[in-house]
Amino acid sequence: MAIIGQNENDLNLHSLRAKVFYHLQNNILNGVYKTGDVLTESKLCEELGVSRTPVREAIRQLELEGLVHSVPNKGVFVNGISAKDIEDIYTIRMLIEGLAARWAAENISDEELKELKEALDLEEFYTGKNDSEHLLELDSKFHEIIFKASKSRPLMHVLSMYHHYVRKARIASLESPERARKALEEHKAIYRAVAERNSEMAEKLTVEHVRNASTECQAAYRRLMNREGH
Repeated sequence: MAIIGQNENDLNLHSLRAKVFYHLQNNILNGVYKTGDVLTESKLCEELGVSRTPVREAIRQLELEGLVHSVPNKGVFVNGISAKDIEDIYTIRMLIEGLAARWAAENISDEELKELKEALDLEEFYTGKNDSEHLLELDSKFHEIIFKASKSRPLMHVLSMYHHYVRKARIASLESPERARKALEEHKAIYRAVAERNSEMAEKLTVEHVRNASTECQAAYRRLMNREGH
């Protein structure tokens, strides 16, 4: 089934390549394509309803990001996200996400603060229902509002990308009602610090939150890999 809703000639090549890239990237990060799977250009072209050029360029971008690797005369193989990648991403997040919270406390607008509270209220509602799918969306939204409120585009871009890359592990960790409740309490504390414009406390609480999330996500990822037989 084609993922491109318009005729290829009606789109510029960059836009088409981006759509193919994000589709393939999401399939890798969500485990649709597993580590060791082979990505075949002709098969992908047929599945996505596009020519070889955007598929080839998307694969080249995936290779630059380390999600796939090419073996001459054999094909393109999926690397996926490893346990080491997750550990590294959370270590980096601990170093810079606290800074985002500090800057958010200093720069957040009243409208952004309202958005943050609305996301937190919905998170509390779905935590009570043990709805991990909605919790993942709301967890992402809470952090993305913080990133946006920092008023730093480079920081927002990097942290949003890292959140996306550990999506699979985050899903697995939020399936634990205990971790979901703990994350909610941590988010409430971060919200209070940001609302009070207490930048030092916002940074401290965010670093602790990321550290706790790291421990749980790495454990959840190991459990997930064991279930999948890796």
